[in-house]
Amino acid sequence: MLRFTTDQKIYFTLRLACAMCFIGHGAFGIITKQIWCNYFAVMGIGHDDAYRLMPVVGSIDILLGISVLVYPTRAVAGWLVIWGIITASFRPLSGEPFAEFIERAGNFGAPLMLLIVQGGIRIPVKQWFARMNDQVVIEPSLLKTVINSLRVISFLLLLGHGWLNLIQKAGLLKQYQSLGFHDPAKTALIVGVFEVLAALSILIRPFKNLLLVFIIWKIASELFYPHYEIFEWIERGGSYGVLLALWFALKKAPSGFIVFPWKNTKDLRFS
Repeated sequence: MLRFTTDQKIYFTLRLACAMCFIGHGAFGIITKQIWCNYFAVMGIGHDDAYRLMPVVGSIDILLGISVLVYPTRAVAGWLVIWGIITASFRPLSGEPFAEFIERAGNFGAPLMLLIVQGGIRIPVKQWFARMNDQVVIEPSLLKTVINSLRVISFLLLLGHGWLNLIQKAGLLKQYQSLGFHDPAKTALIVGVFEVLAALSILIRPFKNLLLVFIIWKIASELFYPHYEIFEWIERGGSYGVLLALWFALKKAPSGFIVFPWKNTKDLRFS
């Protein structure tokens, strides 16, 4: 029976999270999700060309996601960070609320954390294309960076989704209505307050047991999209992965180890 260290659990969780995020995102390109036309329009690409390009972009996303599972490299993880930021940025650039960007912090946060866990980005060029080390060891000095970075990313993704509830995003109201809630607006308000408080609690002082509640909440709540539920759920793998990786990291940390994420920034491992 295989036994993984806590460090390996963090590493493999982040790998799976990256794969889920980009395979799920790519699936919507294959399906040709209509709202993607708005994001192509940001780049000056018209409706017809957008529909022709969607399957191409989607196929590339899926292949990159699979590569993280089969043969993970820093080069692919680095590109996923950049691509995750770009695709998330298209939402506010196309007129959607800024909350849509930060709600997707897991999309670019998971591959960023994968790079940090693997020792950072200041390495020889050839190592960017070498296979990542599965026998990863997270030293105590790096563990602070890992925990604090995961806390900030978790804060952003929960804050973003809570924010969208508080501003009554139409898609979320339809979701609550389809679940049988008679007052979707009130439901969104309650969910929004809960998620904002959850985000703040992780940023200020994360507790393992409470974090486990947030993980279960996030995994369960993302199952309720009215269309293409499975793809929506898979695409948000970055969110689950970041929260679960934080839980593993907190289990590894000794008592009194936690520091505020805005302190000791010199510990950030990009060397």
